[in-house]
Amino acid sequence: MDWKCGLLNFREMKPADNETELFCNEVAAEFLIPKDEFVAAWANLKSFDGLARHFKVSPLVAARRALDVGYINKDVFFKFYNAYMLNVRAKKEAKKAAKETGGDFYANCDYRIGRPFAEAIARAAKVGRLLYRDAYKLTGLQGSTFDTYVLKLNKEIG
Repeated sequence: MDWKCGLLNFREMKPADNETELFCNEVAAEFLIPKDEFVAAWANLKSFDGLARHFKVSPLVAARRALDVGYINKDVFFKFYNAYMLNVRAKKEAKKAAKETGGDFYANCDYRIGRPFAEAIARAAKVGRLLYRDAYKLTGLQGSTFDTYVLKLNKEIG
């Protein structure tokens, strides 16, 4: 893989050799985080997260600007970069794991509908004081989904 492609040579943290890319990088950096504003903000914030919130960019962009301006060195930048990327990967993995395991639809119904309300609707429908059509509307559940939820409620009630 050619590490000198794109905007910079990441191994050595040197900008790409292309003059057009160098100019574009400087313009983008100044547009996202103007140097004068960065210097003023650094005096008050001194954290990449704080700078990121202030300039509405990612903490990684704030760290890179701190490196470009000379407030941190490459070692500090790469230490932050590696920790940041590990955190990003961990969040992706956690999100993927949560998506794979999914949630419990019926347990979420307790929070969405409200357990006491759902129990009252289930009892009223069972004894005929409430039409099932109306119970469906009140809970947002239909047919067998409503029946399964009511069975779950009954098992937990005892």
